[in-house]
Amino acid sequence: MVKDRITCHILDTAQGRPAAGVRVRLELTDPLPQITSAAGAAASTTNGTLPSPLSASPLSHHHPHGPTQIFESQTNEDGRVAVWLPYSASNASGDVPVYTLDDVLGKAEAEVVASGGGPTTWTLRFDTDGYYEGKAFFPEVAVTFRVAAGQHYHVPLLLNPFSYTTYRGS
Repeated sequence: MVKDRITCHILDTAQGRPAAGVRVRLELTDPLPQITSAAGAAASTTNGTLPSPLSASPLSHHHPHGPTQIFESQTNEDGRVAVWLPYSASNASGDVPVYTLDDVLGKAEAEVVASGGGPTTWTLRFDTDGYYEGKAFFPEVAVTFRVAAGQHYHVPLLLNPFSYTTYRGS
């Protein structure tokens, strides 16, 4: 099995075990054109509102356009995301987006090369409030990081209801 170039896992340090069943979103926060689905139609990426408890990301001065591509998943029994799926809002209609993380990374890297820019910026959003059933001090953990062409990025999250730690893993 080929591993995605962006991976993550969560360890619940309060329980001393992997955190299974945590909703996770992965967002490309650099503005890029839409990725075209396998059927040839443009894949919608920001239609409608995002479902609670993972709300729309606040717009910052670094990313005034918000996320341009969104993936979602849930951690498995080992606390890892096994596969990233294209995000589709619950109120979206029409075709389900069909593209992979490799498609988006390839398109982003081509755009960067064409523009002479640097690495792309991505955000992982962990639904800690859902995992801790509304009792987390941090209802969401957002980790924003840069991705250079051809690199693999692993982002572990050490989590408990009142704190978290993250770092670039291997």
